Amino acid sequence: MSNTATTTYTVGGMTCGGCAGKVKGLVGGVAGVTGVEVDLPTGRVTVTGSAPIDDAGVRGVVEKAGYEIKD
Repeated sequence: MSNTATTTYTVGGMTCGGCAGKVKGLVGGVAGVTGVEVDLPTGRVTVTGSAPIDDAGVRGVVEKAGYEIKD
């Protein structure tokens, strides 16, 4: 039985549905991630996956794409 975890990030720089879709696809490609929900108006990205979530991996793909994760 595997453990799952959920982490929410606030991502800056997403201005349209295309941005949200790009972030969702990139984060969804991080090893262990099984689900991604993006709320464009608030900039919140909720990531579900194997515990623990690969925080460095999520931050890396988001920042490499030109968006900012706000702490």
